[in-house]
Amino acid sequence: MRNALSLHSIRSVLARLEETIIFGLIERAQFKQNRIIYKPGGVGRELGGESLMGFLLHECERSHAKVRRYTSPDEHPFFPSLPDPILPPLHFVSPLKPNGINLNQRIRSEYEGKIVPLICQAGDDMQWGSSAVNDVNLLQAMSKRIHYGKFVAEAKYRASGRALRPLILAGDRHGLLAAVTDGAVEEQVLRRVEAKAAAFGREFDAGRGRYKIRPRVVRWVYARWIIPLNKEVQVQYLLARASGGGPAA
Repeated sequence: MRNALSLHSIRSVLARLEETIIFGLIERAQFKQNRIIYKPGGVGRELGGESLMGFLLHECERSHAKVRRYTSPDEHPFFPSLPDPILPPLHFVSPLKPNGINLNQRIRSEYEGKIVPLICQAGDDMQWGSSAVNDVNLLQAMSKRIHYGKFVAEAKYRASGRALRPLILAGDRHGLLAAVTDGAVEEQVLRRVEAKAAAFGREFDAGRGRYKIRPRVVRWVYARWIIPLNKEVQVQYLLARASGGGPAA
């Protein structure tokens, strides 16, 4: 955690997550929407009223919690009731101030209701399990990318606390949002993810210009959801930083 707030470290993490998310979008786009996997009880009573995707996500988090995944400040579970780790605790000092910020319910809702219909063809191809597995991997990567805004916000506070403190003390969300926004950097990110999507998603044996998922769609996922939600995390973190760490919803 010593170098977690360095510019190089933050950029490296975000670049790796870009590629994970792009590959995740490409993988999920190979299947149809399969809306039944998001419907509570849609595939039977055996899942206790949960949807297939939700059941798989919860089971994944239960196993990951046992190996202390969610003791790390850069990981955020989608479910609150998880088992304790079976591994001994790691001793480290988090660079973040204590906080309870977790946007995962919103991320999941936006993903199921808007992102899946955007990237996948309508209909049902019966590939329910494969679709849900890809959903889980993609949601976890998106969550990590979005909540990494806490590290970005802490780094910005340490570098520019004098300018941010009046906005924080005034509870000025709009002012903080403007302060954490860098249009030039955002455009650079959008161009980069679009270029990566074009490189990773091209179907070389299917003719020129054919993609598994259109690069502009990947750019839109970042522009509409990932970057704005990351900035929302930054604003909430900065406000919570002054108020004692609770979520600033």
